[in-house]
Amino acid sequence: MQIRDFLPRILNGEVLESFQKLKVVEKNLERKEQELEQLRMDREHFRARLETVQADGVREKKEKLALRQQLNEVKQQLLQQAEYCTEMGAAACTLLWGVSSSEEAVRAILGGDKALKFFSITGQTMESFVKSLDGDVKELRSDENQFVFALAGIVTNVAAVACGREFLVSSSQVLLDTMLQLLGDLKPGQCTKLKVYGDNENAAVLCTLILMTLYNVSINLKGLEYISQSPGFLPLLWWLLSDPDAEVCLHVLRLIQSVVLEPEVFSKSASEFRSSLPLQRILAMAQSRNSRLQAVAQELLEDLRALEQHHV
Repeated sequence: MQIRDFLPRILNGEVLESFQKLKVVEKNLERKEQELEQLRMDREHFRARLETVQADGVREKKEKLALRQQLNEVKQQLLQQAEYCTEMGAAACTLLWGVSSSEEAVRAILGGDKALKFFSITGQTMESFVKSLDGDVKELRSDENQFVFALAGIVTNVAAVACGREFLVSSSQVLLDTMLQLLGDLKPGQCTKLKVYGDNENAAVLCTLILMTLYNVSINLKGLEYISQSPGFLPLLWWLLSDPDAEVCLHVLRLIQSVVLEPEVFSKSASEFRSSLPLQRILAMAQSRNSRLQAVAQELLEDLRALEQHHV
């Protein structure tokens, strides 16, 4: 067979094979173009999402900044309101402290429908104040100090009146419990530094005001029975006798006298009293240069001697 006979067959086969390969390449190219287009679309999609997220981030930052600014403004407003309320409370309670020295005023206070609420808030405020000290003494003559001491002073004056003592014993036992607890929470010597100056010539301290209140309450037999039955009452008194402040010790001695001079109450704790009494400390106070402390200590020693003679 001549070459001109089979050459067309060979060429046709090669062309056909090449054409088929070209089709395959074209399909692959089309697929790649489609994939590339999809990638372009994905890129645009993610770019759009990124721009949206970035815009959201910028907006959130602005919103957070605005909220932080508002929060700071609200905090400042609350601080100003708290300071105002403290100033107002200090002024009002200081006035009420002075007024409450009158028995008529005490009767008017107790006759109102807010008396229970007042004494409840008083206990909570005093407790919060003592907890906030944490060993640090607040600025002398501050409104907060004045507010708390005025509240304590009002309670002291109320307890100085017979109807006031009866009210506290019957309706405000939680306040009495709180006061006893606070005496234990205050560190020795801390009371001396917490002074507030009012219309009185002498500086009043929180421990002294609380002790004066408890002493006034102890004049009421039910009151004395209630506070003397408080857990840890005698150890608390012995501990307070170690306070370096003479006023604190003076009122502790008076409170001890109340217990000693009431047979019904003393008989319930006589054994513990005799076994734990810090007699040497009281003897030292009887020699104190503080004339008031010396006099009360000597009176208590005489009462104790009389009690022992009667016991024998």
